[in-house]
Amino acid sequence: MTLTLPTYSGALQSYTLTGTPIVPRAPKRAFTRTAFAAAHVVSDPLAERDPWLGRPAVDWENTLRFRHGLWDQGLGLAEAMDTAQRGMGVDWLTAKELIERTMVEAKAHPLKPRVACGAGTDHVAAEELNSEAAIIAAYSHQMEAIEAAGGQVILMASRAMAALGGDPEVYARVYSHLITQAKDPVVLHWLGDKFDPALKGYWGAADLERAADSVLSIIETHVNKIDGIKISLLEQACEEQFRARLPAGVRLYTGDDFNYAALIEGDGDHYSHALLGIFAAIAPAAAQGLEALADGDRETYHALLTPTVPLSREIFKAPTQFYKAGIAFLAWLNGWQSHFIMPGGFQSAREISHYAEVFRLADQSGMLRDPDLAANRMRQLLILYGIG
Repeated sequence: MTLTLPTYSGALQSYTLTGTPIVPRAPKRAFTRTAFAAAHVVSDPLAERDPWLGRPAVDWENTLRFRHGLWDQGLGLAEAMDTAQRGMGVDWLTAKELIERTMVEAKAHPLKPRVACGAGTDHVAAEELNSEAAIIAAYSHQMEAIEAAGGQVILMASRAMAALGGDPEVYARVYSHLITQAKDPVVLHWLGDKFDPALKGYWGAADLERAADSVLSIIETHVNKIDGIKISLLEQACEEQFRARLPAGVRLYTGDDFNYAALIEGDGDHYSHALLGIFAAIAPAAAQGLEALADGDRETYHALLTPTVPLSREIFKAPTQFYKAGIAFLAWLNGWQSHFIMPGGFQSAREISHYAEVFRLADQSGMLRDPDLAANRMRQLLILYGIG
């Protein structure tokens, strides 16, 4: 099957599909790595009104169907954790409803998947989050809603904390309060400014070494209430150095969508678990790769995961905060949704040459589960852009 696709040079080039789809299936054994996929919200275009102003219209049936597809393959779910949509199309009330609906489905699923949910401060106007007390109250509101639904709390990095401009002592006070009040161990969240420029200087330090010291001090103080920390810095060496310093029993959840294959495999002494947006797009390779790793079959692990890395690096290219457009695009190509519409028209955040490259790399890594369907949908998008 051959299509004419645009390239980054502005040319049109013939491309013939050559990939062999990796067929999704249930896991045959337990994984030795905890793996959360951060899933997106499927829009309902017919119900959407004022997409730039109002709450997003959600297609709940297909939003939840997508999550079942991840769970069926043995993956956990990071819910309402989508850093490209919380505050950029998805508001807290929608996220709260999403968490509540998801937890009902997860509790009924035969594999009893783990679900961790993002708590932040985004339901309060930025100008009102001007003190430690206001930020603590905002976090607490969302934490209570997550715990009431039965989800595990992830303390998402907050733009309000970064805007407060506090030193490490301020972060220690705020996070100590939140960790102490949580019912169960929480997951911390260190999101680099490549994902969100508003988070520069998080943990009260401009450089990564001092920031690492700051958050490690918080972890060591509350080690019995910390499940782990998700790090999304896109800096492999920094994550490896930080990982080696963690207290025993505290997990490092990689959010590095550039270097996840090596980080999850580990260096012989330490390894990372996973909380990744890309796992929602490469679920068959991720799940079957983790299964192979649990069997000690590193050759199969690399055969499955390594080809997905160029795809992930394309989806998460700079400006990285627009990555979710590529995730939703692949969901559309693979039949998880009937359209390529996103909250707030977010699909326009990437250009057609990007989508063409994602299509090529998805094919080459076996991530187009029905190549005929994917090719037909790619043709529809090309026509929309005037490429007949």
